[in-house]
Amino acid sequence: MLKPKVEKILNEQIQKEGYSSFLYLSMASWSESKGMAGVAQWLYAQAEEEKMHMLKIIDFINERGGKAIIPAIDKTPEDWKDIFVLFDEVLAHEKYISESINDVVALTVKENDFATQNWVQWFVTEQIEEESSVQAIIDKLNLVGKNNLYVFDRDIMNLRTDV
Repeated sequence: MLKPKVEKILNEQIQKEGYSSFLYLSMASWSESKGMAGVAQWLYAQAEEEKMHMLKIIDFINERGGKAIIPAIDKTPEDWKDIFVLFDEVLAHEKYISESINDVVALTVKENDFATQNWVQWFVTEQIEEESSVQAIIDKLNLVGKNNLYVFDRDIMNLRTDV
């Protein structure tokens, strides 16, 4: 059985994961409209992954006797200065989500909710991978520079797109 404070913070995480999905959808649409099909493909895959994270939390809350709340999702930005700014925002957002997951872990420790603490470790590991993946993309962008974005866009299609 979930403790009320843990249920509350997990429901807050549902909103954050849903927003992440919509943010990446918006970024994918922007990228596609700028002719960057590879970047768009990567971002669409990220959006699906964030949706899966949201559903995973919903299932867990309900399995543990709580009630998952499906929140409204705030409007996401729809325009970025360039691809460099976009990926900087992706990294900042992933760091924000990592901090939020850490808050969930901290609360489960405080509440002696070891079942949820164990379950949420999957998200801790996932966030390490997410931040690393985005940082690698930023590093590649910095290597190719603004004059070789075609090559970058083509090559990003070969990066992890499995959801």
